Amino acid sequence: MGCSLSGLNALYDAATGGGDVWINERRFRVLRQIGEGGFAFVYLVKEHEASSGAARDRHPSHVSDDGTYAMKKVLIQSREQLDLVKEEIRVSSLFNHPNLLPLLDHAIIAVKISDGLKHMHSLDPPYAHNDVKPGNVLVTRRKGQAPLATLMDFGSSRPARNQIRSRSEALRLQEWAAEHCSAPFRAPELWDCPSHADIDERTDIWSLGCTLYAIMYGVSPFEYALGESGGSLQLAIMNAQLKWPVLPSAYPDALHKFVTWMLQPQPEMRPHINDVLLHVDKLVEKYSP
Repeated sequence: MGCSLSGLNALYDAATGGGDVWINERRFRVLRQIGEGGFAFVYLVKEHEASSGAARDRHPSHVSDDGTYAMKKVLIQSREQLDLVKEEIRVSSLFNHPNLLPLLDHAIIAVKISDGLKHMHSLDPPYAHNDVKPGNVLVTRRKGQAPLATLMDFGSSRPARNQIRSRSEALRLQEWAAEHCSAPFRAPELWDCPSHADIDERTDIWSLGCTLYAIMYGVSPFEYALGESGGSLQLAIMNAQLKWPVLPSAYPDALHKFVTWMLQPQPEMRPHINDVLLHVDKLVEKYSP
């Protein structure tokens, strides 16, 4: 293939396969995954003709005859992991030899959604975002700076803790959630709230787990129910009927267990955001190359 691209994008992009990925000013179509290890994945990509004019600025040995290249994607969840990737980019950029795969281009997008939630959950009183989903993650690109992923759309945000002490209060909460919280990412207690319940910021943890699943597989974890005869999205969520893709997974089992931990139907069994961040650090330390 001739050259490699270091593409670090933890949102949908290459995760779904067949989608397009932008590496700075160049646009590539993801053809298929060709390798993986830990939190790193390698894809075969093909450059779009519209962006291939940039080839004039490249060394001839860096240009693929058929427009295909290898793209490496790394999921970054800590400053230490980011530093390791930056060092890999620096070292790869030093080489220019016919027997060494050159680095054509790179882009870094550090996804820190959990850090944003930690800030909201740490306020007094704690606030819940109430609509965490991939569509509410904005990737901002500023000249001369690494792309930044930020959580946006606070139209559904409000104090997280809500004591429900009657059926009428439970129904009002359900009606509000149906209007303000996206159904595929909505926590079970917001679908069918008990008449006596203490709702807290762990509704966001459920949504975060759904979002991580969607980043991994390109679809929220319970939407499969919509394609089944007689299937119900609400019942799949209420019963936490989580299904993993049948094909061999490119992700370690520990990551699946991490998502399952966040998708506990009983909110008191879910972790708080500080527990999530601590576990992320342990996962990164274990699976970092």
